[in-house]
Amino acid sequence: MALLRWGLGRQNVHRSSRVLLLKLTVIVISVLLLCEYFIYYLVIFRCRWPEVKTLAHGDSQEPVLKAMFLADTHLLGEIRGHWLDKLRREWQMERAFQTALWLLQPEVVFILGDIFDEGKWSTPQAWADDVQRFQKIFRHGSHVQLKVVIGNHDVGFHYQMSKYRIKRFEEVFSSERLFSWKGVNRCKDPASVKHYPLYRASDANCSGEDAAPPEERNVPFKEKYDVLSQEASQKLMWWLQPRLVLSGHTHSACEVLHPGGVLEVSVPSFSWRNRNNPSFIMGSLTSRDYALSKCYLPFEDRVLTTYGAAVSFLVLLVLAHFERLPSSLLSGWKRWRMHMRR
Repeated sequence: MALLRWGLGRQNVHRSSRVLLLKLTVIVISVLLLCEYFIYYLVIFRCRWPEVKTLAHGDSQEPVLKAMFLADTHLLGEIRGHWLDKLRREWQMERAFQTALWLLQPEVVFILGDIFDEGKWSTPQAWADDVQRFQKIFRHGSHVQLKVVIGNHDVGFHYQMSKYRIKRFEEVFSSERLFSWKGVNRCKDPASVKHYPLYRASDANCSGEDAAPPEERNVPFKEKYDVLSQEASQKLMWWLQPRLVLSGHTHSACEVLHPGGVLEVSVPSFSWRNRNNPSFIMGSLTSRDYALSKCYLPFEDRVLTTYGAAVSFLVLLVLAHFERLPSSLLSGWKRWRMHMRR
């Protein structure tokens, strides 16, 4: 009888262990799917295209161009990029971009420079590898146009540039000096896009949850390094006469109203390596007007908190299980010993 009870006890232990393993598996898979896949749908689903006033031309309204603006993806290279960091950041950007394309259906996407982190150093083979990864992450259908602006990390600062680096960039991305669609021009009224911000003294007047940290906002910007020079900014404004300017480079958000009422929007970095809260700009553009809205991506600290809570719950679940397990084994062992002594 004692041996039977011992055997039944062991069967109960095995059954309990299988149930525990099933619970752990379900929880782990559910958390991974939530944090690495579904969270992008849940967050981006809340984003909406802004409405822009359209003027009627005859019997039809003026067409509206739906454009996404993102910046500073900084795909890591072979020199400074740890494989695990590259894997994590590229997966995040791929899921965010592909989800945004599926949910929002933009007609054109602009990436405002610093596509790569090490373009200014890359060997031909490293450059080819980086380009291949970029094309996988930011793949898109023929109904979407992808326009890329050159950045300092792609070809180097003005004192580092070479014809070779510029040529290999333009051979891949076919950088255009002027883009026009539905009456909207990229380098003329109403929108101008570029990597470097126009001149401003600092980010002191910038605000919002994705602006530069408070301790960095009053740090003066260096001309020709952090922002364009005052002279270059004035010339560009005079030559192009834009109604709207979008730029990257600083990795933080900022809105600046330049002389003449021209709004400049600095787009934050699209990479979680540079920000806890990446975002991108959604623009509804016509030949006469525009409207902008911001779409925030998942906060990384919230994702990590979710993982931490899940791990804590799993530990408690395992401890609760094994707290009961030794008592049942001990009880069966004592009954078996008593039986053997008889």
